[in-house]
Amino acid sequence: MGTCVCSPISAGATVYASNPMIATINPKLSGVEIPPIAEAVSWVAGRTFPSHKPLIDLSQAVPGYPPDTRLTEYVGQQATDPRTSTYTPIEGLDDLRAALAAHMAHAYDGQVSMAQALITGGCNQAFFIAVLSVASTGDAVIVPSPYYFNHKMTLDMLGIEARFVPVKSTSALVPEPEAAERLIDECTRAIVLVSPNNPTGAIYPPETIASFFALAHRRGLWLILDETYKDFLPSGPDPAHRLFSQPDWSDTLIQLYSFSKVFCLPGYRVGSLIASAELITEATKIMDCIAICAPHVGQRAALFGLRHLAAWCADKRDLMYRRMATFRESLTASKSRYRIAGLGAYFAYLEHPFEVTSAVAVARHLAIQHNLLCLPGTTFGPGQERYLRLAFANVDSELIPEITRRLKDSEGDTTP
Repeated sequence: MGTCVCSPISAGATVYASNPMIATINPKLSGVEIPPIAEAVSWVAGRTFPSHKPLIDLSQAVPGYPPDTRLTEYVGQQATDPRTSTYTPIEGLDDLRAALAAHMAHAYDGQVSMAQALITGGCNQAFFIAVLSVASTGDAVIVPSPYYFNHKMTLDMLGIEARFVPVKSTSALVPEPEAAERLIDECTRAIVLVSPNNPTGAIYPPETIASFFALAHRRGLWLILDETYKDFLPSGPDPAHRLFSQPDWSDTLIQLYSFSKVFCLPGYRVGSLIASAELITEATKIMDCIAICAPHVGQRAALFGLRHLAAWCADKRDLMYRRMATFRESLTASKSRYRIAGLGAYFAYLEHPFEVTSAVAVARHLAIQHNLLCLPGTTFGPGQERYLRLAFANVDSELIPEITRRLKDSEGDTTP
């Protein structure tokens, strides 16, 4: 047998003298935060809400409308096909991979092939696979802060250091490549960007994304670009970036995507990872171990969406844009002291007006006293005590004035 280098027993662990061979839980997990949305939901668990003031849940980003009926009818038909109860290839259905590659090539005026696409069980799984493909315990990954909490949780449980680039409201919540470069050393393996951003809603300018790509390429790092919310960018003639038009993009770029929001499929768990064919080959080893393949019916649903729902998706993009505008107008009209720090895609990132109160206390107070459930800024990193994230996309525009009214009402309360 080989020599085992053991981790020391963590502080506070119970040791039984009569049985020194105690089964232990991976100590890395104890340092990972509790899933934040589950914790927030616990604040209102077991309660009933009056009809005149129902719970408004803005904690988790879910489409505030059902899937297109053509999609649900198609899924129903597919569920009766015995073939959909079987595995697909590890990389995903060839037709879906080809359609996704064509979609991304068209969206970004670039070149993407089927061999460069891996279908995953949601975008969180895509991130897990991407990070495990390029980094290992003791390495470091650069993450703008505020960050998407599941990204930080993944890095922590894998023993990968997250190095934070603080993002300032004075810079429109857009990270600066120069600040990221100061964090690079021999342990650094990747830089993570999310645009449109979760949690802030900020949309990174094409030149910023291009600058980060150039930085990563020059320093021999991977740029992991999460574009879960790309389908809710304002319409315009130019793409969000042109990275896929770079002849050597696959040496540096790993793009992550989700079908959950665009086609209203969060429960079907379908996402994607686009990278070099060489990286995809290695990533399939991870995919085979954690899921074998993404859900078969979900993959067929995603393929149906890519082939048939472009106009429907455009309508929903415009709907989200109207909800965003309604939120801004309603909050302004209410003369609330809550300030919009970031707004876009699915999210409003608000600065709350309680100077000496923690974000958790404010969020709990809104949930308990005003039946308004959102997430505290501290969920998304250090230095976020003054902020809250509201997923306004969850609700119809008609309900948004009620949200801003409850925010305004909370200002008259005793400090939470």
